[in-house]
Amino acid sequence: MNPPPPEDPITRERFDAVLFDLDGVLTDTTRLHAACWKKMFDEFLRKRAEESGEEFRPFSITDDYYRYVDGRLRSDGVRDFLRSRTITLPEGDPDASPDSETVSGLGNRKNDMVNALMESEGIDVYPYSVAWIRLLREQGYKTAVVSASSNCTTVLSAAKILDIFDTIVDGTVAANLGLAGKPSPDTFLKAAEQLGAEPRRAVVVEDAISGVQAGRSGAFGLVIGVARKGNAQALKENGADIVVKSLAELLR
Repeated sequence: MNPPPPEDPITRERFDAVLFDLDGVLTDTTRLHAACWKKMFDEFLRKRAEESGEEFRPFSITDDYYRYVDGRLRSDGVRDFLRSRTITLPEGDPDASPDSETVSGLGNRKNDMVNALMESEGIDVYPYSVAWIRLLREQGYKTAVVSASSNCTTVLSAAKILDIFDTIVDGTVAANLGLAGKPSPDTFLKAAEQLGAEPRRAVVVEDAISGVQAGRSGAFGLVIGVARKGNAQALKENGADIVVKSLAELLR
């Protein structure tokens, strides 16, 4: 069991900004994303196995999703998982057809699937996360969302929480600026820069291993891991200073 977080781990004397991941920290869409990654990859792998006569090995949510995809830019997730299966595909244009067997095409195919699911099932928000962000803003902290998703603004708007963030650095911004995705710290560093905060005076809040790795390698002042997936120990081992099950634990 993880010890409770120390009293007031975040104070205005130490920090100026708090940077949040989206999926799994603010919104409960991880299940949808994982299901869509599995559906997309299984369809691709099954077709490939049928054409080559090789054994079909399905995509595993419990292993492959968290190891290669979770928290990463869409193209990085596709590329890293395929590499684990010794499969190499052309990169393709960023707006490649979802039907094309390219890295971008497979990523866009998954993106279409998750957009359809979010439209039909809606988006759930973690209320304690939102309550804590509103409290932080009342205390004078700047806030940002740093996400691998290219649909970040759409999701935040649909969830009616776009107005509680000063800046957004998502997959689209990363692509436009040529920023490496998590576990590189580039997107977090860009968000801190846009908020006018030094990394040592900024907090990173993440639920993905790649995200806490990014926070640690970027020399941020505090990295908070949110262990909604029962992965508290892994988050701690990969760079989280504090691990909580819910941001409700920081509402004081």
